[in-house]
Amino acid sequence: MRILVVGATGLLGKEIVRLLSADHDVIGANRKGSAIAVDISDKESIVAMYRQAVPLDAVVCVAGTARFAPLDTLADGDFAFSIANKLMGQVNLVRCGMANVTRGGSITLTSGVLAQHPMPGGAAVSIVNAGVEAFARAAALELKGSLRVNVVSPGWVAETLEAMGRNPNDGVRAWVVAQAYRKCVLEDITGQVVSATH
Repeated sequence: MRILVVGATGLLGKEIVRLLSADHDVIGANRKGSAIAVDISDKESIVAMYRQAVPLDAVVCVAGTARFAPLDTLADGDFAFSIANKLMGQVNLVRCGMANVTRGGSITLTSGVLAQHPMPGGAAVSIVNAGVEAFARAAALELKGSLRVNVVSPGWVAETLEAMGRNPNDGVRAWVVAQAYRKCVLEDITGQVVSATH
């Protein structure tokens, strides 16, 4: 299979590329540092990325960001940034991918634990993550038979917790999280939110 990993140079992206490259032709896209440049908050950039990357059998997205800050400090612009980047960026990956991923192929998106387990400071992130999951479920219904759409909810990644000075045992190692993405690419599932577990 020919697989495009968006966000290929990040912590999870590197592990996904390593895992899938053993058996598949994997290409990376990122804001910078990859063979293909993409800004997922810009639909035209996504269109240009697909133009360079086709043909494709699968797309995995581990790109996108949202603002994490106390609710009383989040401005309109913070919510707009979060929605345009991690939510609409991934929505547009699917919308543009419909014509660029082979029939029966897949697109795997990324949400996060704050969709189900909110915490102080996570209002914008929770909106975005829950939106990604709701969109994927709905899109999967409409695209059934032509394109599979799934989401991985990584939870806390152990390496990220380490970098924050927190206990890594409260998270899951990046190489384990990568297995959830492989499941979405290789297994005949659609409309699923797959959690990464120990």
